[in-house]
Amino acid sequence: MTGTDLREWLGQASEAGELQPVEGASWDLEVGALSQVNYRRPVPKALLFDSIKDYQRGLRVLSGSVSNPRLLGSVLGLGWDCTDDTLMEALAVKPGEWVSRAAEFRAQEVPDGPLLSTVVSKPDVNLLDFPVPRWHEGDGGRYIGTGCAVVTRDYDTGRINLGAYRMQVQDDGASASVNIEAGKQGAQHLRRWFEAEGRAPIAASLGHHPAFLVAAGIEVPGDVSEYDYVGAILGEPVRTVAGQVTGLPLPHDAELAIEGWVRPDNVRPEGPFGEWTGYYSGSREPILTIDIERVYYRENPILLGAPPGKPPHDYSYMRTVMKSAIITDGLRKAGLPGLRGVWAHEAGGGRSLLIVSIEQRYPGHARQAAYLAAQFPNSAYMNRFTVVVDSDVNPRDLGEVMWAMCGRCDPQVDIEVMKRTWGSRVDPLTLPGALAFNSRAVIDACRPFEMLGDFPEVAESSEELVAAVSRRWPEVSG
Repeated sequence: MTGTDLREWLGQASEAGELQPVEGASWDLEVGALSQVNYRRPVPKALLFDSIKDYQRGLRVLSGSVSNPRLLGSVLGLGWDCTDDTLMEALAVKPGEWVSRAAEFRAQEVPDGPLLSTVVSKPDVNLLDFPVPRWHEGDGGRYIGTGCAVVTRDYDTGRINLGAYRMQVQDDGASASVNIEAGKQGAQHLRRWFEAEGRAPIAASLGHHPAFLVAAGIEVPGDVSEYDYVGAILGEPVRTVAGQVTGLPLPHDAELAIEGWVRPDNVRPEGPFGEWTGYYSGSREPILTIDIERVYYRENPILLGAPPGKPPHDYSYMRTVMKSAIITDGLRKAGLPGLRGVWAHEAGGGRSLLIVSIEQRYPGHARQAAYLAAQFPNSAYMNRFTVVVDSDVNPRDLGEVMWAMCGRCDPQVDIEVMKRTWGSRVDPLTLPGALAFNSRAVIDACRPFEMLGDFPEVAESSEELVAAVSRRWPEVSG
């Protein structure tokens, strides 16, 4: 057992009371609908589906693996007792530490591992031997890649990248399409391979420790491999095995994985699929499809599901927490003074709505913070609204943010629009076939700098007075 073994982690989750078994659900919509119901509970749990309709017992699907602070804290090596506040406190410095220490935990290739227990070669590949869900009622097929980690290699440097890209089962289970946005590192790798050799190697882990989902689903710096990043998170190098066809590294204790090739002319119609924006995206446009050469799996493999949808969804909590911490850390390192906090709201999928809290120190400070945050590498993709507020406003509380906007923002002078910025094909406003640009509003909801000295005071009781009356009348405050 190592720190990346999913089954060991599931045992810990069960002991901590964070794992809920579900028996007898159908792969066709019921797994997805129950997952959605779970995400909308006050405190979701990890759900482990077994005895899935049409499949033997033991072939399982996991969802909700990073849906609350205790689960996410454990995945990040912070223990099983995290709350929202303690998790954010720990993450104030952790992402920067993980990046800086990644080189100390470089992945180590080993000759064997549980993943290689069973190897199936083309033409016997059939992904529908596993209980791949149809997650949403409007989905155009069954999606085996939601909590996946797609492995690509930089043609020139050899650096390995892990990305979380949706993967639809194609050709009755013989192949899978992989839908990668043009600006993502994986897409850049594939284009370079196409230019040089006409085809590109690709692999995907489809069931694994949730730390791989975290690393694949956020923007790790381009010069750091996600494998090394996971090693830094867990405090020990990830062990990998080389694919027998492409040589691409896969987690040695992954549950299920595939490898093969993609070619620019090997495409299949794909979608629609319920995406993190809360809308279906995809209109059966042709998408790159993997010519699968090998399938690897452990006995009774567990498929890791992380289906998106209208927030809250499977990984919206994780993305919100991780993006907020990473953007905060990055802005501090960029030298932005007076930064008090950043929150990438779950309502915007952890991407589209970003709130930045600052202590104003000079004229133009608020706009500087807004423009930096709106185009920072870790926040530029699909950002739509960046709002800057004063330090007396809690960026995590949308009620406070809207109050600040209503009283401190003059739309005529305090809202600016950035055009032709980095968008996405999953944006419901992107027309089919159009280039994925978007625009974003930069909203200055801070008190005008020239009015800081005489801006009207906030009409609420002081913290000292509130504390005093709360002690005398606990039945009211409690």
